[in-house]
Amino acid sequence: MFLNLWPEKAFLPLLSPFLFPAAFICNADQEIGQANFLARVIDFWRDLFYNGFINARLRKGGNMRSEDIAKLAGVSRSTVSRVINNYSNVPEETRAKVLKVIEQHQYEPNSFARALAGKKTDTIGLFAISMNEKENATRIYQNNYFAPFVDAVVDTSNARGCYVLIHTVYSPDDFLKVKQAFLQKRIDGGIIVGTQKDIDIVREMVNLEFPLVLIDYDISEIMSEHLDRNHLAIVNSKDYEGTVEAIEYLISLGHEEIGMICGRMNTYSGRERYMAYEDTLMKHGLTLNESLVLKGDFLKETAYEEVTKLLASGAALPTAFFSANDDMAISAMEAFSEYGISVPEDISIAGFDDVQLASRIHPKLTSVRLPIYEMSKAAVEKVIELCDSRQPTFSTISFPARLVQRDSCQPPKI
Repeated sequence: MFLNLWPEKAFLPLLSPFLFPAAFICNADQEIGQANFLARVIDFWRDLFYNGFINARLRKGGNMRSEDIAKLAGVSRSTVSRVINNYSNVPEETRAKVLKVIEQHQYEPNSFARALAGKKTDTIGLFAISMNEKENATRIYQNNYFAPFVDAVVDTSNARGCYVLIHTVYSPDDFLKVKQAFLQKRIDGGIIVGTQKDIDIVREMVNLEFPLVLIDYDISEIMSEHLDRNHLAIVNSKDYEGTVEAIEYLISLGHEEIGMICGRMNTYSGRERYMAYEDTLMKHGLTLNESLVLKGDFLKETAYEEVTKLLASGAALPTAFFSANDDMAISAMEAFSEYGISVPEDISIAGFDDVQLASRIHPKLTSVRLPIYEMSKAAVEKVIELCDSRQPTFSTISFPARLVQRDSCQPPKI
């Protein structure tokens, strides 16, 4: 009321020197109303005061908070929240003002606080399981199977505007950390790759009722356990068909004695690849020699040891080997070389996965290509779809695995 007693032209010159820096001093002839002038005064001193106050707290190790953004922008905390969560009921001028302050101060919303408020964290959990891997030896990031999955999931998630929390599982106890990530709402949903045959653990994860995608898991087991009524998706590759194609190719070259270096039989892929090997030999009336079925467990070191034992025993070798993954095939090739056995002149070998190294070694390895990028992309899209779905949904998808013929196979010696 007091301000209204002042004539406009008298009011501006009197207060300007005290309230504004030189850049803000207004000429009395400018057509600026009292309300507009007062708003600029308030904005200037509010920004000056709160910037100093907030900067002092930040220097002491504090964090920028949503209420700080609200004070600097001259709006309520709820308005800041609506802008951050992209609500439509915010005037564009207000939205622009809040976003400008957020950008100036490089503010990042606290994902945990958002989760407690029922908001999405925009974070996906990726859990890589390898209980046969030695924790301090070969890390999953150096593993030719897991590393491409990690890269593809991170790239696809980032393209969709999501972060990825990565955790490795080397023992059943490590599943507790997976469970905590869900219960603490640090993630919106999770992707589990390398799942071994432990339906009790899978059931516990599924029953948390958070969106979950399993890569490489037996669909029939999920159905039999009635777990298909939850926020769950299964992403597989057609390992059986891919293995059949590889064995058929070896047989077409004239091989009748074909050995196999197996993966872990408590994994879906391990079982599928062995069953395809066994069924294809039977289909062609070929003998399956148990002494030529080596247990490699999908690990390079184990496969090398198993092949070396066979070579050292002096037992008759097959004319060809099929390996359940490329890592084991490459280890077998190293063992053959140490014993003076040439690939493919003396023995042929084919692998599975088609890792990058398969096309770079000599001879180049014939391998069944695992569609890692397609599977990873589908897993990310599925988990985001599950996060956005209000009703429990179950879905499955399986990608073809195709044989890539290279130099490690040829007809057997006559």
